[in-house]
Amino acid sequence: MIIVPQTTYAQVDFNKRPDDDLGNVEDEFQEHFFEALKQKGIENYDRAVEALQKCLNLDSKKPVIYFELGKNYNKLKNFGAAEENLKKAISMQPDNVWFLDELYDVYFQQDDIKNALKTIKQLVKYHPDYKEDLAALYVREEKYKLALDLLDELDAEYGLSESRDAMRNDIYSITGNADDRIENLEQRIANNPNNEDNHLKLIYRYSQTGDHKNAYKAAQNLLKVKPDSKFVHLALYKFYLQDEKVDAAINSVKTVLTSPEINADAKAKVLKDFVAFVAKNPEYETDLIDITSLIDGNKDAQTHSDLGHYYLKAGDKAKALSNFKEALKQSPKDFKLIKDVLLLQLDIKDYNSVITDSERALELYPAQPILYLVNAVANNNLNAPKKSIDSLEMGLDYLIDNPNMEADFYSELSTAYKALNNISKSEAFAKKAKALKAQ
Repeated sequence: MIIVPQTTYAQVDFNKRPDDDLGNVEDEFQEHFFEALKQKGIENYDRAVEALQKCLNLDSKKPVIYFELGKNYNKLKNFGAAEENLKKAISMQPDNVWFLDELYDVYFQQDDIKNALKTIKQLVKYHPDYKEDLAALYVREEKYKLALDLLDELDAEYGLSESRDAMRNDIYSITGNADDRIENLEQRIANNPNNEDNHLKLIYRYSQTGDHKNAYKAAQNLLKVKPDSKFVHLALYKFYLQDEKVDAAINSVKTVLTSPEINADAKAKVLKDFVAFVAKNPEYETDLIDITSLIDGNKDAQTHSDLGHYYLKAGDKAKALSNFKEALKQSPKDFKLIKDVLLLQLDIKDYNSVITDSERALELYPAQPILYLVNAVANNNLNAPKKSIDSLEMGLDYLIDNPNMEADFYSELSTAYKALNNISKSEAFAKKAKALKAQ
């Protein structure tokens, strides 16, 4: 990830004019100067420059004129003229933060990191907030050690911040130095052992590097410090399952699923993992039923879908269909769920439901050939061959590069024409289906 420095406009009130007293100047000068400000305000930067040039003709010793010229040239992307005028202003007032900040922006827009660094080092003297921008520039220059040292300095002085943590993590990711990242987290924990977030980050980082032993140890340490932690169980249940401590894992899963502070996505992932575990260890199905009952009123579409696939593998088609339907209620336009429901309804020979649901689905997805096919299969089984033929002929118009499905279409057409006693057409479509299946 490339870190882009953020120009710190928030550090300077640009609506406030620099403290340059225009003094008791002639009316003509004031007229041109305020005309320049007006034109800049309505983004007529060329006309603002013209007015400022007239000011220079009247009085070339005021740094604010060069500053305003620099700003307007910067807006016009005339960076050479912007730099020249801003340097002139700075030569007259070396400590003016507004002047330096505008020059920094000129260099930054040109990706002139060398001069941007030089300028921001001057700004740091007046506004320590610029140190974060300086750290970002160090990253751009691949001076990662200098950037980290600066971030450490800022953390020590002002406390931790999300933006600095994000930059620090970007540096660790760029350098691939997982040890430094972990060392930093361990030091934070040593300094503030009650900060749950740092413990959780350490668990995650150890897990990310494949060091499950230390990740488990970090999770146990968090439990010692904060026995009522709910988030630690997002990691613990996995460790318990790996160590075949199933009872402990079940307790962790229950803790996660019943904790209001843990978001639905995290809960769904935990339940999905436990469903996968039970699929391989069916002796724990009672526990799965017990666990899912804890969240009956709060299961999202993905959770119902996962449970549906679990019950389908387990051979319980009724429970599978029930969960797929619940998922579809929450995500009525989910095509995969629509297909899962229709195919399962076909499997259990609920043909009337297939016809009703496929016709509703075709209103949403009129170009999906599978919907025409399942509708035709249901109609054939309900002895409605003409309706089946109509559906199949429409569906074939949308079928592209799918010989297996095409063969199924021809098989159903053969069945429908046979029911109408049109044996020649039935045999012709049967031959087409057989030829495609033989490919």
